[in-house]
Amino acid sequence: MNVYFACSITGGREDQPAYEAIVRAMLEDGHAVPTAHLADTGVIYLEEVVEPVEVYTRDVEWVAASDALVAEVSTPSHGVGYEISYALSLGKPVLCCYREGVKVSKMILGNTHPTLEIITYRSDAEAAEVVRDFLAGLEH
Repeated sequence: MNVYFACSITGGREDQPAYEAIVRAMLEDGHAVPTAHLADTGVIYLEEVVEPVEVYTRDVEWVAASDALVAEVSTPSHGVGYEISYALSLGKPVLCCYREGVKVSKMILGNTHPTLEIITYRSDAEAAEVVRDFLAGLEH
């Protein structure tokens, strides 16, 4: 399955270990993840050299080409919110997962779109399992 992974870059990288666990699990399970580099610790430096229009064009093309979108939403991000909305507008299945106890936008939590699933997790390992379960459910 082709899975677009979305996470905060410029909004903060406190959740990077969870991003890494999620992406590693998806790759181990054989999924294509064009945004796997977003889980890397040095991604901010990689993305700094790319022009905004290139990021936008690249990312909306990747979302459109994806089978599903997985977003880690513990750290607020305008870009992630946009990607979630765009994927939902295209009818893509979307998982928003976040660390238990953090405040998440009510625009995410209150969304009743039929292809959106929202799940909390308590550890990086649990985040990976949440994503695995979500994607396994789509394959059936």
